[in-house]
Amino acid sequence: MPEQGFTNKTSRLSTIRPIGVYALSGLSADNEYLFSIDKVRGYLVSINLRTNNTVILNPYQLEDKEWMGAVGLSLWQDTFWFARDEEVFWCDRATQKPTFFTELPYPVAGVAVWENIVYVSCQKSGYIHLFDRHTSDPLGKFPQPGVGEETLATNEDGLWVCDQTEQTVYCLDRETGKIQLSALTPYSSPTGITFYRPEAGQDPVCYIVYADEEPYIRDNPNAESPYELTFRDRTFIHPLYLHNNPVEHYTLSNGYLVEFSYAEEIMPLDAVTLNNVEWRIALPANTLRQRVRHVEPIGHPFTIEEQNGQQVAVFKFDQIQPFQGGLLGWKATVEMYSLKYCLTPDDIDGDKPLPTKLQRYLVDDDDLAMDTDTIQQAASEGAGTETNVLRKMLRIRNYVYDRLSYGIQPKIDTPDVALERGTGSCGEYVGVLLALARLNGIACRTIGRYKCPPQPEYRHLPLEPDFNHVWLEFYVPGVGWLPMESNVDDVIERGPYPERFFMGLAWYHMEIGKGIPFTKMTADDKPEEFSLRDLAINHIRFRILDELIPE
Repeated sequence: MPEQGFTNKTSRLSTIRPIGVYALSGLSADNEYLFSIDKVRGYLVSINLRTNNTVILNPYQLEDKEWMGAVGLSLWQDTFWFARDEEVFWCDRATQKPTFFTELPYPVAGVAVWENIVYVSCQKSGYIHLFDRHTSDPLGKFPQPGVGEETLATNEDGLWVCDQTEQTVYCLDRETGKIQLSALTPYSSPTGITFYRPEAGQDPVCYIVYADEEPYIRDNPNAESPYELTFRDRTFIHPLYLHNNPVEHYTLSNGYLVEFSYAEEIMPLDAVTLNNVEWRIALPANTLRQRVRHVEPIGHPFTIEEQNGQQVAVFKFDQIQPFQGGLLGWKATVEMYSLKYCLTPDDIDGDKPLPTKLQRYLVDDDDLAMDTDTIQQAASEGAGTETNVLRKMLRIRNYVYDRLSYGIQPKIDTPDVALERGTGSCGEYVGVLLALARLNGIACRTIGRYKCPPQPEYRHLPLEPDFNHVWLEFYVPGVGWLPMESNVDDVIERGPYPERFFMGLAWYHMEIGKGIPFTKMTADDKPEEFSLRDLAINHIRFRILDELIPE
């Protein structure tokens, strides 16, 4: 188990929740203050980091509305920079009177300044545009690293890009636009980034602002049914912690100490007697982004065995009698971090062969229908003429995303059936991806098993996932296994598709039993068609205990 990147250090910086604002965009820091724009009201606000007190700096703007709809605030020396629709403005910090700087053909999302260069991000153009700060003359452009609206910040390390859709922060070289690192944010909908230096000589703290809507149950006494689902604005500021490993091309970001309980309640559907029962349940894995601190039994005691390098809890019963009840399972305390690789096709040595021991991940060993015409044709169409393993895997992923829509099915069908139907669950997405990738010479394997509800502000409360979940890993010779989310994951169909979970996993993905079955039960007299679903129902519960800093 690699220890690099793990720590017992917990975060002592709190979430900042300014009162009286709706949707903040852009973020800047100076001394002990943060600055942002509430794009709903057009407020330019300052937030005291020590007291969280919020002050509206432009209280009279409601009359002239010069700041209404403004986004992407940035601070350079004594001037604020921001955008409104297609236009970019700057203003003196003392007067807050906007002055026109330049205009793009499409709406602008973010603005940042470093010395004599102004950086302007535009999602519809697909670029970050560069301008001379004194003359507003165009100086060039960089491709946007992500697919969403991107706000910007600068510091000595580079140009920082915060992509709302990708839920990702990128650091770019200010001169070339080359990506230096990428990291996932712990919350969705990040809308601004800045760096605050607490005191001289101390490391700066990266802060991210988030703006989104959250569903809640409203008690409406005038409605026929008093409880109704509605939405409310949610905006807040939270530190982002980064641990970058440039040699191995990955970055860990905010982690959480999570207690995960998994229990099987014995509840037979039929009167059956089972003798000499061995019940195996895989335990959470120790990985690059996950570490198990402690495991203890729930109900029946167990022993721990190694299976293909993974730990498994083994429960043994002399006999399970007809309609016998009981509990068996485990409770694990696990460190879970977000992981994002920063690799380009040029980083891959295409001449390195797949290791012999991994050839088994190229065959149909799980009813993948790889010999059917449907899958053979899809494998050819999906990869096209691409030869680089990263480009090929991404092309296959996007092809499957184009062909399938997400939907819960009563059972998992084979990949050919799912592809012909056009809809699939996460397990069916994985099946199709495995089949197409393996036919194209890319070793793949299934990973999973659950996702913690992504609500890290709900500490010490029981959280229960709606479904189990699976994703996959694909192997790049010379690099190793890289993670990839299976289904599109809450993104509008037909693309462009975010790459936040291509070579990346959010902190809430719980990796269990990599490469081995999650549960398995054997018994001397087990009927041939008897399965665990006939014997027990499971109970899954998460509790988020603390936030962790990767180092």
